Amino acid sequence: MTVTVYGLDCGSTRKTKQWLEKIGVPFVERNILKEPLTVSELQGILRMTLDGTEGIVATRSKAYKDLDLDIDELSLQELMELIQQHPRLLRSPIIVDEKRLQAGYQEDEIRQFLPRKTRKTQWLNWSMNHLPLMES
Repeated sequence: MTVTVYGLDCGSTRKTKQWLEKIGVPFVERNILKEPLTVSELQGILRMTLDGTEGIVATRSKAYKDLDLDIDELSLQELMELIQQHPRLLRSPIIVDEKRLQAGYQEDEIRQFLPRKTRKTQWLNWSMNHLPLMES
């Protein structure tokens, strides 16, 4: 499983990379300012998101506000071309593997990128320390 971190040089991207390194999850990083996503890559990301463009566009970003956008007025093709020209419109980081996508750093959700065996081991360790013991 290859995890890819698409991001800007920001705190959330740094936290994501540190977390993945600490846990030992291999990843590939791509700075979207230096190498913007292609339309095809954006389409692939959009196929994975549950919230469509709202899940990946940073509507509170300075770039979004400066462009004075109304996403609903743009066609999907126009939006993808705009994102290529202004990569800061994307939330950062966007973390993907073959099956999952997460936009932004959220510590409780990033665990989905742990290998299943690791998640199971962590759950067992946590439950042994936090769940009450059953009395016979």
